[in-house]
Amino acid sequence: MKLMIASDLHGSIACVEQLMKRMDEEQPEKLLLLGDLLYHGPRNALPMQYDTAGVAQLLNERRESLLCVRGNCDTEVDQMVLTFPILSDTCLLHVDGLTVFATHGHRFHRNAMPPLSPGEILLHGHTHIPENSVCGENRILNPGSVSIPKGGSKNSYMVYEDGAFLWKTLDGSVFDTLSL
Repeated sequence: MKLMIASDLHGSIACVEQLMKRMDEEQPEKLLLLGDLLYHGPRNALPMQYDTAGVAQLLNERRESLLCVRGNCDTEVDQMVLTFPILSDTCLLHVDGLTVFATHGHRFHRNAMPPLSPGEILLHGHTHIPENSVCGENRILNPGSVSIPKGGSKNSYMVYEDGAFLWKTLDGSVFDTLSL
């Protein structure tokens, strides 16, 4: 199975267009969105080419290919314009023998781990900083942010395929890998 994983789009039409181009080139079975799709929230600067209606349209056109969890900036109003489910706080994936607990990251994170079994993965966004780390007997992964990268990182997403996670910039360049 091949998955693309992205987080923190925050309504940037320019960045989401780039992500959709990467999706066309990557050809994943699904794109897992880790929340904060349309709005930028009070803690973030206005993203490049802020166009929430345009982002909603681009995402709705790909609804059959999307999985999504709710971010702290996502609301019931957003669900009214998006034609795929966005309001679940978590998603549990079983992929190639791996168990992945996907969430946005504002509730579950390094300092508030979900109830995972040893060897399971916590996958989240929210910080806008890519992460590939170990916490106890679990791994924590974060794709970074599609539109508002922080901590010196670049606009990014992840790909999972054949037991490996790859962190990529929006131009498709790999900057980190993890093989399990």
